[in-house]
Amino acid sequence: MTVDRAYKYRFYPTPEQEVLLARTFGCVRYVWNAVLRYRTDAFYQRQETVSYNDASAFLTRMKKAPETAFLSEVSSVPLQQCLRHQQAAFKNFFSGKARYPRFKSKHHRQSATFASSAFKYRDGRIFLAKCKEPLAIRWSRELPATPSTVVVSKDVAGRYFISCLCQEEAKPLAVVPKMIGIDLGLKDLFVTSDGHRIGNPRHTAKYAARLARAQRRLSKKAPGSANRAKARRKVARLHAKISDCRKDNLHKLSRQIVNENQVICVESLSVKNMVKNRSLARSISDAGWGEFVRQLTYKSLWAGRQLVQIDRWYPSSKRCSDCGHVMDNMPLHIRAWCCPECSSHHDRDINAAVNIKAAGLAVLALGENVSGTGHAPASDSR
Repeated sequence: MTVDRAYKYRFYPTPEQEVLLARTFGCVRYVWNAVLRYRTDAFYQRQETVSYNDASAFLTRMKKAPETAFLSEVSSVPLQQCLRHQQAAFKNFFSGKARYPRFKSKHHRQSATFASSAFKYRDGRIFLAKCKEPLAIRWSRELPATPSTVVVSKDVAGRYFISCLCQEEAKPLAVVPKMIGIDLGLKDLFVTSDGHRIGNPRHTAKYAARLARAQRRLSKKAPGSANRAKARRKVARLHAKISDCRKDNLHKLSRQIVNENQVICVESLSVKNMVKNRSLARSISDAGWGEFVRQLTYKSLWAGRQLVQIDRWYPSSKRCSDCGHVMDNMPLHIRAWCCPECSSHHDRDINAAVNIKAAGLAVLALGENVSGTGHAPASDSR
């Protein structure tokens, strides 16, 4: 099976490359915002729908205008790719998959996409358009093929990254007889159906004191000053550290699960709705459930494994894994319970993982509907 896989590396631009990239990021951001304003005004003022060709013609007019002639100083490919990304964003919006596209800010992550005509990959080095020198990339591993597209980005912490999209042949792993159910949680990041508990590292809590101190110092700096910019970068570096630690841990855990199990059963949680609970929003976001399931999804596909997501309303915590009795109520503070029908003693999380595995195998084998009876509240349905 041929798959598109992106390889991300950090690189260190020269002063000349840094200036060119800053101009490119600024032009891409300007074009995105200008075309988005053009589309929005065309709809609300004239009830007109702007197509990709219309947006491309508007970009051409901007390049010819004296006040926006600076758009011609950078490669035209990232600007054209910006229009394609915006077209895809509107397509996702009209199909109900995403919200309305937003304007881009210079204080957030900056990126520019270079198609194959705007860069050269030669002898393990990448040359961007209008750059005389190759990028100083820290290669952690070799690329399997010549990239078709590269995305150059700069995060809020000031770090530069390049993501290379390559096409390669995915090699399925050897078939193993092991199957597993996973119950996601907060006290433990997840519990498996065979009784293994993976503790929640709580990365945000580890850096909470340093982050609070850096944010207090930031709040005392004068707006627009150089010291405020420095303080903002310190806060951004701490957030980047937390995010990197979380992603590294989730990548290691998801890879281990995919390597060791042929069938993986998880719940299809609606994390976006769950974070509306203000008392649990920070803990849920720090756990990274959505990212964990996303990694399991694509890694399972590449490895030839099967990932089964059961209905979110399935009463995995309230159902006895021995006799099938369903409790009427199961508050979150109850971590162990005894079944009134068969007198079996259950650990809440392990019992839920066992039920998730059984439901997932039923879906895989028979395509059965394993949703719960009625939409119970989120605090009682798991």
